[in-house]
Amino acid sequence: MIALFSEKIRFFDTTLRDGEQTPGVSLTPAEKLEIATALNRIGIDVIEAGSAAASEGEREAIRLIADAGLHAECCCYVRALAHDIDLAADCGVDSVHMVIPVSDLHIAKKLGKTREKVWEMALEAVVYAKERGLVVEFSGEDASRADQAFLGSLFAAAVEHGADRLCFCDTVGLLTPERVAGVLPPLCGAPLSIHCHDDLGFALANTFAALKHGATCAHVTVNGLGERAGNTPLEEVVMACEVLYGTPTGIETTQLYHLSSLVSRLTRVELPTNKAIVGAMAFTHESGIHAHGVLRDSSTYEPIKPEIVGRKRRIILGKHSGSASVLAALNEMGYEPDPAQLREIVGRIKELGDEGKRITDADVMAIAETVLSLATEPVLDLRQFTVVSGSNAIPTASVTLQVYGNEVTGASTGTGPVDAAIKALQNSVAAVADIRLEDYHVDAITGGTEAMVDVLVKLRRDGDVITSRGARTDIITASVEAVINGMNRLLRSR
Repeated sequence: MIALFSEKIRFFDTTLRDGEQTPGVSLTPAEKLEIATALNRIGIDVIEAGSAAASEGEREAIRLIADAGLHAECCCYVRALAHDIDLAADCGVDSVHMVIPVSDLHIAKKLGKTREKVWEMALEAVVYAKERGLVVEFSGEDASRADQAFLGSLFAAAVEHGADRLCFCDTVGLLTPERVAGVLPPLCGAPLSIHCHDDLGFALANTFAALKHGATCAHVTVNGLGERAGNTPLEEVVMACEVLYGTPTGIETTQLYHLSSLVSRLTRVELPTNKAIVGAMAFTHESGIHAHGVLRDSSTYEPIKPEIVGRKRRIILGKHSGSASVLAALNEMGYEPDPAQLREIVGRIKELGDEGKRITDADVMAIAETVLSLATEPVLDLRQFTVVSGSNAIPTASVTLQVYGNEVTGASTGTGPVDAAIKALQNSVAAVADIRLEDYHVDAITGGTEAMVDVLVKLRRDGDVITSRGARTDIITASVEAVINGMNRLLRSR
């Protein structure tokens, strides 16, 4: 293993500024503070909290983060304008990320100015920001398309006028690692950051090339959020440093998945299932050969243990599953089939997989109980449910269940009819168990308004997690069916 970096890498997280510029994403001040607190907890050096010039809501969020007593430096995005700098300083931030267009394209088309005017504006802004007592990270926007001689001269002048740090911005993702090796070293007279976008899929590679050739700080976002194709993902830089280059980052890696999930939930941007480190399938195995190897020694098909990033390994069952993984899953659920019964269970699971179905835990339990001839009584029995929703009505649901032989009625409101129905079910069993909905997914099996819908849910009770399915032409009924099936299994397991 070769260490490429001579000093500690700093992490400048811009999830709350560049990440929030992801189309459709808008965070409240409270949500921004929650993410900033989580970023601080894992050891991020600088948190770019937003742009004070954007809105009063942004200023409120920045003030909340600046006043939160975090160890991380609180930074604000500014243009080379005294107005922006004043707003940032008045919010109580530690530093400003001063972004200056440096390519002729941006200078002419975006600003409608000349190089000379940009030079003058930039240096005046640096001096003014220092007068306001701020640390200045001076950033060249569209630096990868700039005249590098002009960029180098401007960077040098900015440092002479008081800039504390510099940043090279590959604004539309046009760098290559080979170009990085040529353009970055001459700029490293002051602490240099690298800010990459992933338009052509090179953000991570270019970030590492920059760190190898003199940059000491990586600009990142959680989950790679950002405009267009996004920015360099924090979790990938951290784990590549730790695992591939043997470079300690000081980041609390066991919190990475929690942070990723938090940001995904608050921004409502779902992760690709095959996303490195934090995607749903990153530590999930189905193939018989792979699952069998992982069960014997996890390093056979996993580069790191999932616990390192705060995750758990999952073995899911389907048509690719072998006897070893099916037996392991059955044993975990409390079933102990003999070899003949195991062969029958494996065969039935593969039949379901061949039909194109995703195999849930409830499916496996039902198959096992049938093959093992286990007589089971349901813990829950749904007597009725009613849902009211409309353009002028708050979605409301009521349910009546038999729970361990006792009739229980629960009710709830929700953001929609499905949400209300699931919350009513949770309320109905609250006296005997705290069952939480971890994941909800729906697919239309056929087309048209009368399509059959397939609802898959993941439910948690304490440390037990179960997946379950409901399939109906009515999405509310399918959702209730899925949750009831899962709750039955969780309650019966105790």
